[in-house]
Amino acid sequence: MFKDHPKGLQVLFMTEMWERFSYYGMRAILVIFMTAAAMTGGLEFDLATAMAIYGLYTFGVYAMALPGGWIADRFMGQQNAVLIGGILIAAGNYSLAVPGQFTFYLGLLLVILGTGLLKPNVSAIVGDLYPEGGGRRDAGFSIFYMGINVGAVAGQIIVGFLGEKINWHLGFLSAGIAMTLGVIQFMSRRKHLGESGLLQGDAATPEMKARGLKQFFMGLGATLVIVAGLFFYFEATGSFDIVVFAKNTGYILLAVAVLYFLSIILFATESTEEKKRIGMIFVLFLGAVVFFAGFEQAGSSMSIFARDLTDRVIFGWELPVSWLQNVNPLFIVILAPVIGGLWVKLGDKNPSIPVKFGLGLFILGVGFFVLAWGASFSDGGKVSPMWLVVTYFFHTVGELCLSPVGLSSVTKLSPKRLVGQMMGTWFMGAALGNLTAGLVATYIEHFPQSLLYSVVAGFVAVFGLIFFIIAKPINKLAGGIK
Repeated sequence: MFKDHPKGLQVLFMTEMWERFSYYGMRAILVIFMTAAAMTGGLEFDLATAMAIYGLYTFGVYAMALPGGWIADRFMGQQNAVLIGGILIAAGNYSLAVPGQFTFYLGLLLVILGTGLLKPNVSAIVGDLYPEGGGRRDAGFSIFYMGINVGAVAGQIIVGFLGEKINWHLGFLSAGIAMTLGVIQFMSRRKHLGESGLLQGDAATPEMKARGLKQFFMGLGATLVIVAGLFFYFEATGSFDIVVFAKNTGYILLAVAVLYFLSIILFATESTEEKKRIGMIFVLFLGAVVFFAGFEQAGSSMSIFARDLTDRVIFGWELPVSWLQNVNPLFIVILAPVIGGLWVKLGDKNPSIPVKFGLGLFILGVGFFVLAWGASFSDGGKVSPMWLVVTYFFHTVGELCLSPVGLSSVTKLSPKRLVGQMMGTWFMGAALGNLTAGLVATYIEHFPQSLLYSVVAGFVAVFGLIFFIIAKPINKLAGGIK
């Protein structure tokens, strides 16, 4: 599989595999742990609160990718960002392994900060390994994407079983150990990355590093002031509602993202061609928001569907709820080499980037129509797990049409000096999608699940059709890059 690719791809494959083991394993039990009874070791939160926390957490994980990319571009370099991020993620999971609400929230915060450093920069290094671009880079990203899902499969099996069947905190501990293994592997083999992911050119000068460090601390100080202000406001008024807070966070961050893209186009680009390419990244950003708003129902509303509406008893033993989330990464492992090979084989006939996005969104919508159909049979009983299996199949095909292609496209379209920040905007799109997914899932207590999934299905499918319609003009604007 790695034969025709740089050795550094193996290092990044393994690093991302262990990180995704940790992330998806922990995520698989997060909502179930928050809503579990206190007598079983859970936090006993109501569904709306748990879904809002889930949405804010997964939002934070991806939203921090934007400053994480900026930090790497300015004064740290992608390789160091990946290393420090991995250490923070491991520490976060070890904190989650300690019972108590303080250690719970501290653990989530550390995982958010660590993932913000690691996630965009490990992907940026993959792109840096292929300076020639083209189909070989797409194939490399597809292999890398398979590593993500190998980790997800193992993580959800091991962390899910340990957490649900033995002890919640033992599950979190195993996620921390996995990330520790990833850090050790990266440190021992990073020499194979060569200069990929190191600061180069003007960014590597002491003056630029010092300027970036100063800007970082200024931004950190401003963030702490805002957080402290919000804390004292809610303490004084006693009016904190986490669902309302999550909604307002989404509105604010969407506005920030739009302003950020405008500032890049107006002040950071050096030619008309660069402006057009950044504009196309913005269109892909919007597609990512909508896609992940649907796709990330897997850890929220679809987890509740698996727990409450799905017959999980096989040969007299009830499967852990989290194991059904494994269907998606299993399909990824099977189909990623096929889809990656297809893009290479098509050559000049390869569909344009917007067409691939349209396919991904439309197929995701088909999957939700299947789930809505299955939910309609659940009145008074439980349905076959095959409804979830078929839904995950469509979601997987849609994901492979959009997500690895999106990662690769950002590295193709971004000016080299901005690649870390632009990769951060991609994950910002995923962040807003995750937050939206959590907010949509809060309605699970108020509407039939068949209606909820029908609405989601219709919305993402229509958005996919819009991408088909705008594909030609958008791709032409960006110079016909595939």
